[in-house]
Amino acid sequence: MRTELVSEPGDPARPNEDFAAVGLPACGQGGSLVVLDGVTPPTGATGCVHSVPWYTARLGGALTELTVSLPDVPLPDALSRAITRTAGAHAQTCDLSHPRTPQATVALARWSPDTVEYLLLADSALLVESPDGTVTPYLDDRLSRIPRSARASAALIDATLRNREGGFYTAAADASVADHAVTGILPRAYVRSLTALTDGASRWVEKFAEGDWAQCLALVRKEGARALVERVRVLESADRERRVYLGGSKTHDDATVAHVEL
Repeated sequence: MRTELVSEPGDPARPNEDFAAVGLPACGQGGSLVVLDGVTPPTGATGCVHSVPWYTARLGGALTELTVSLPDVPLPDALSRAITRTAGAHAQTCDLSHPRTPQATVALARWSPDTVEYLLLADSALLVESPDGTVTPYLDDRLSRIPRSARASAALIDATLRNREGGFYTAAADASVADHAVTGILPRAYVRSLTALTDGASRWVEKFAEGDWAQCLALVRKEGARALVERVRVLESADRERRVYLGGSKTHDDATVAHVEL
């Protein structure tokens, strides 16, 4: 087995809000992959005294432990328990009902000798490579299906779209969002590698259209996860002037790539 993790902040002056981990049990009979992308809140109150990195570190740590130590617990249940545990860590100091309470997207995978399970919540991506080289992207595309005009308004997203039926879901303080995750189980024999990407890394495919998902994985396999992030940074910098002119969002985003060859 070979693993590679790369996570780089979009701005060196700001903490990285992503989280990535690979958990390997002592028995050597499986493992798990956890990737979170913290949701950067708009300027203003969040109801919480803690930062997004604080939240992603605790939720990610809980998920890493639970997915390894409780291999028979389904991934949605593990996510629900991790959200509940994290919420309990700051329920006494923070208003967890605030729509901008710290939250994150989730990409999970767990493998055993027989199966590979996956779970996705919001816009992180999971690429599954089969033994014959076929690459299948597993995505939660609900956010991308929302009209761009609606996504441009943070207030509208908070009030009517986030963690609501007809909108999209992120892991925050309500453990019931785990019931809305995209999930599945694959035979282990059908999986050669797993690659999880936050949207700061998947920009190479989804924003800049430099290649498809299979070409993205080929780049990671041949040149390494850091090479993908470096190429995204070059593309972002070249795109800066157009984005400023059009009033676009931040040029650089936190970018994380986690690659596991089974």
